[in-house]
Amino acid sequence: MTTLSSGFARARRWLRDHPLAFDATLAFCTLVAMICGSFTAPGDGHGPPAFGARTPEPFSVFLMTLAAAALVLRRRRPMQVLAVTAALAAVEYVLMDPPAPVVMSTVIALYTVASRTDRPTTWRVGLLTMGGLTAAAMVFGATPWYSQENFGVFAWTGLASAAGDAVRSRRAFVDAIRERAERAERTREEEARRRVAEERLRIARDLHDVVAHHIALVNVQAGVAAHVMDKRPDQAKEALAHVRDASRSALNELRVTVGLLRQQGDPEAPTEPAPGLAVLGELVATFRNAGLPVEVACADRDRLPAAVDLAAYRVIQEALTNVRKHAGTGARAEVSVVRVGATAEVTVLDNGRGSTGPGTGPHAGAGPAGAGQGDDGPAGGGHGLVGMRERVSALGGTLSAGPRYGGGFRVHAILPVEARTGEPERPGTAGGTGLRR
Repeated sequence: MTTLSSGFARARRWLRDHPLAFDATLAFCTLVAMICGSFTAPGDGHGPPAFGARTPEPFSVFLMTLAAAALVLRRRRPMQVLAVTAALAAVEYVLMDPPAPVVMSTVIALYTVASRTDRPTTWRVGLLTMGGLTAAAMVFGATPWYSQENFGVFAWTGLASAAGDAVRSRRAFVDAIRERAERAERTREEEARRRVAEERLRIARDLHDVVAHHIALVNVQAGVAAHVMDKRPDQAKEALAHVRDASRSALNELRVTVGLLRQQGDPEAPTEPAPGLAVLGELVATFRNAGLPVEVACADRDRLPAAVDLAAYRVIQEALTNVRKHAGTGARAEVSVVRVGATAEVTVLDNGRGSTGPGTGPHAGAGPAGAGQGDDGPAGGGHGLVGMRERVSALGGTLSAGPRYGGGFRVHAILPVEARTGEPERPGTAGGTGLRR
């Protein structure tokens, strides 16, 4: 029983995915039903219909075949198919006696029209079809006009119209429910995004109020301390104490405000300073211990601003991590950090070719952020390259990444460096290659 039900389910799915095949099968079944019905003679009122009591005429078989063939196009041309089948049924009632059940094809065509149009169209077309075929059966048939066969035509065509209209209403109801559910889902997401944006704006205003107030106070008190430092040291100490208190209050309020953004279970903020190029040697040592040979050329690593220093460190860390993951065995990496005028250039090169041979594998033609990534972002689900690009773009810099000629990969970041007043450029740093470490 389970096998039979699964077989029916597969057949149903296949017919649903192939509507033309379904309509052809329906047309064939309708033709078989009409031919079987044409061999049946209606009863005399005292007994059931007798099968084999008559034989259909060749012309009737021809009309039934045409009507069944028209049903193949019932989805594409519903109104035209209804007109053809109704005309063939009317011809059968006018010319043949007793008529063959060509009207069965008209019933199916009328159901299709009712299920695919609106209700006013269904009423107009249904009443016209019902009235026309019933009148033809009553006027041209050999049986009395009040016979059950004539009223059967009226009943079957009316039932087809009602069933098609019910199916159409059911489909519209289900589609409306699905659309409301999708719209509600979109509305929930939009509402959530709006609330998040409003909350971020509120927190940004709080941060602005906290920082602006206390920094203004610190600035004023620091100016007072600098002005009276030589002549009135006591007043200068008092001003510096105010500076200390204001900065402590700013830090406390800032910690409370930022704490609102933390979720329960998030790790505590680290107390050590953010990493930078000063600890680049320790970072490189971890990769060397993992089996990746790395050569480093770095100049003026201590002269970069904190944000640029951190961004350069993170770019190198992410690039080396992905070289280790995707470059394959035997790969080597080169890292260089060079100060060129008002910018700092960070370059990470490798000669990896992936784990499956030259030009293939996850590293070949892919970004260092993961397999399938190029310069335009990840295609395989990784976020390393996107993260590096966003971090660099946040500082106003640019990042490019792509395969090297002859194999390997190259990540190149250009970070703007704010010029420091009072600090002349060291000779030989601009455009230099740095010191080999």
